[in-house]
Amino acid sequence: MLYVVGLGLGDEKDITVNGLEAVKRCDKVYLEAYTSILGVPKDRLEALYGREVTVADRQFVEQGIDGMLNEALEMDVAFLVVGDAFAATTHSDLVLRARGLGCKVKHIYNASIMNAVAGCGLQLYRFGQAVSIVFFTQTWRPDSFYDRIKENAALGLHTLLLLDIRVKEPSVEALCRGKNEYEPPRFMSCATCARQLMEVEELRGEGVYGPDSMCVAVARMGQDDEVIKSCTLKEMCNVDVGGPLHSMVLVGDTHPLEDDMLLMHRAKESDFLPDDEVPSQYLEDL
Repeated sequence: MLYVVGLGLGDEKDITVNGLEAVKRCDKVYLEAYTSILGVPKDRLEALYGREVTVADRQFVEQGIDGMLNEALEMDVAFLVVGDAFAATTHSDLVLRARGLGCKVKHIYNASIMNAVAGCGLQLYRFGQAVSIVFFTQTWRPDSFYDRIKENAALGLHTLLLLDIRVKEPSVEALCRGKNEYEPPRFMSCATCARQLMEVEELRGEGVYGPDSMCVAVARMGQDDEVIKSCTLKEMCNVDVGGPLHSMVLVGDTHPLEDDMLLMHRAKESDFLPDDEVPSQYLEDL
């Protein structure tokens, strides 16, 4: 049996009771560390679960998963995912492959950023399509997200922006040499996201959003030090909400109750960095 277990967003204690009971029954436990990261080290999971936890990085998830699936044909295996497993298509593929091998699969759901973002005060049923924002480089500035935001804006809907996470990414030099060498981890900030959005709007010029568009930064949702700050998109270019992980919302049409929540979370002067302290939005400069 393969148990696909959502861990929630905070720490090792956010696992559900059903999830914890399943993990304790398993012979092997893997922690997916590609699509997101947990706010605590894996030894704290091991202490609570009473099981050794093997970290499954990007290479393992995308290329070496067959070994884990073969184990699940013979024993109980837990695959742990930060948030909820089905917020990422990678894990749908995993389930399909497991079923194709004749492996039984049990899903145990949990909270993810897809629903926890409602903590900022914007109502979930007023959200449209979520989009991913990746780091720009000097030669690559993908802007397909702009059209999705445009569609949401036409309907007055909020847009959840999922910001880039680069963990154990091979460097170009390593790829050319065929070596297993990796770049340091990088996590996009809301300030970087805002600057990239402004750059794309300037290039596209369709008025989908602008400097005065309201947006919300959410950082480390579900953790003890979570931060929620609302401000304009121009102000967001200098906002400082601390360490990862960050997500952002471009605000659509609002209900008065949402307006009150945005006002409650309004960023203060102390939440902004001077221009000369804001990191470059380009991946090469980080």
